[in-house]
Amino acid sequence: MRFDVDGRVGRVVQKVSGSPRFAPIAKHVMPPLDRTLSKLTRGKFVVSSLLLPSLVLTHTGAKTGQQRVTPLACMPDGDGAWFVVASNFGQVKHPAWSGNLMKTPAARVAYEGKTYDVSAHLLTAGEKAAVWPRLSKMWPTYDRYVELSGGRDIRVFRLSTSA
Repeated sequence: MRFDVDGRVGRVVQKVSGSPRFAPIAKHVMPPLDRTLSKLTRGKFVVSSLLLPSLVLTHTGAKTGQQRVTPLACMPDGDGAWFVVASNFGQVKHPAWSGNLMKTPAARVAYEGKTYDVSAHLLTAGEKAAVWPRLSKMWPTYDRYVELSGGRDIRVFRLSTSA
């Protein structure tokens, strides 16, 4: 089951998600909740999947070398590929997972109950400009996150099963 992003529920969630008060709370509540739900459902469900396609990314910590698990909204890009946006709910700093992927691009994705080994590619400015209209159509709040972040250059990655 998925709600329409442009429907009544979707618009309310966008409004709340795009408020400056949401990010400081959401970054502490949503990822742990989604990790727990993903674990309980064997990778088949996270809260964000009620509105958007979502995956669970397992990546290597840049400083610790330990495996980290991060639920993310995504935009599928054909078979075995996804775009993920390092919006960090519009905060000024990049999310840790994006720095981890920059250091170690090899990762694992759980998507719709299946697991894939992937390689992360940080999009260039041109690649990002080409895909951003599709991303912001899928989740219009991405544009609001740019504003909230003070204009931070939000990173976008393409995760793919083939290099």
